Amino acid sequence: MEEFKTIATFNFVHEIVVLKSILEHEGIRYFFQNEHLIAIDPLASYAYGGIKLKIHPNDFEKVQRILDELNNNLKIV
Repeated sequence: MEEFKTIATFNFVHEIVVLKSILEHEGIRYFFQNEHLIAIDPLASYAYGGIKLKIHPNDFEKVQRILDELNNNLKIV
């Protein structure tokens, strides 16, 4: 896991639900550092630096496109 790099950081667990589904569907290797810790204590998110999405460097461009697409298309009403 040492070769995995952080590509994005999130503050709360609910922000990663859709992204997890997409990454699993695409077969991309990933893990969310601090996910369970922040799920237990959401106010600790800022103290721990948030939930970090870690991916293998070979998947960087593909995941960046997914993140860009989500940022452009998901709208909270």
